[in-house]
Amino acid sequence: MPPFIIGVAGGSGSGKSTVSQQVLASFGADMVSVVMQDDYYRDQSDLTPEVRRKQNYDHPQAFDWPLLVQHVRALRGGETIAMPEYDFTIDNRSDRTIPVRPAPVIVIEGLFALYDADLRDMMSLKIFVDTAPDIRFIRRMQRDVAERGRSLESIVGQYLETVRPMHKQFIEPTKRHADIILPHGANGPAVDVITTKVASVIASGFDAGR
Repeated sequence: MPPFIIGVAGGSGSGKSTVSQQVLASFGADMVSVVMQDDYYRDQSDLTPEVRRKQNYDHPQAFDWPLLVQHVRALRGGETIAMPEYDFTIDNRSDRTIPVRPAPVIVIEGLFALYDADLRDMMSLKIFVDTAPDIRFIRRMQRDVAERGRSLESIVGQYLETVRPMHKQFIEPTKRHADIILPHGANGPAVDVITTKVASVIASGFDAGR
């Protein structure tokens, strides 16, 4: 059987990672592989740090779509990929890659996980994590300060200039492609429904292979 591919989309700070990690925790790394769209920001080695800092990272064009689609197709075909590793402290890819092995369940997580038609065509389940804007902003602010060394002034400026308008223009409309919308973020009952579905798919795959 081909892998069961799940797309998990939603705004920054919506709880996408929580959904992905709970699926991973429920079944283990041997059964689930996670592809992080954040690691597929375009390589910007040709730009100075000052120019890189000013790029719009909340626009679909910020991502390396051909590489992401190529890698998901490779996983679907049973190949291990070398996923790039993005370093947000330098606004560019690092020199390292992350090996991701094929698995019965593949989760694609990212702002624009449901944006590209080629990706959507490979998905068995499409999820949109819908969380209130104020909650998303607070979570983003806490993350960027703690993990990315950002100042509050730069976080607020980026939110007003690109994050908020890009969410309305590009991310929110992808909700119409979702099979499941989680209206209050990664709430327990909704995630339980998802993991139950994944468990049934895994079980049916094992049965079919006997």
